[in-house]
Amino acid sequence: MKMITMSLAALAVTAAPAAARDTRYELKIADVQADPRYAQNVPAGVKFYFANQTAPAGQNLGEFVTNRKTNSFGKQDEEACTWAMISAMKELGERAIAEGGNAVINIVSYYKKKPFSSDTLYECHAGAIVAGVALKGSVVKVSP
Repeated sequence: MKMITMSLAALAVTAAPAAARDTRYELKIADVQADPRYAQNVPAGVKFYFANQTAPAGQNLGEFVTNRKTNSFGKQDEEACTWAMISAMKELGERAIAEGGNAVINIVSYYKKKPFSSDTLYECHAGAIVAGVALKGSVVKVSP
């Protein structure tokens, strides 16, 4: 009898689908840029232009993707998303500097390689343990 009970319990565990949480958010870029950690982490000499925002003409130095994750365990989803977005912006800014650029244009959210384009919002996905933001944009060198 004990063997049957253990077998049924093992079967129940393996038969249950693993449903990991993946909540999609569209959050305000301006809220991230107003966070004090943004100024402390994102290079100040780089300008960022999202989606259809008018950007100055410049020399295109290439298109780049960043995919930043952060620990979301025990944090509010929006808080984890803010930190992941700051990290993604920091990476894009550092890449711009490394490539000799001073701006990143046409930035879109690019989670799982699916573009989400907005001048004012970014896409974040949050789970029980990890939150992530992916961005794609073109690094350019514009005249000051």
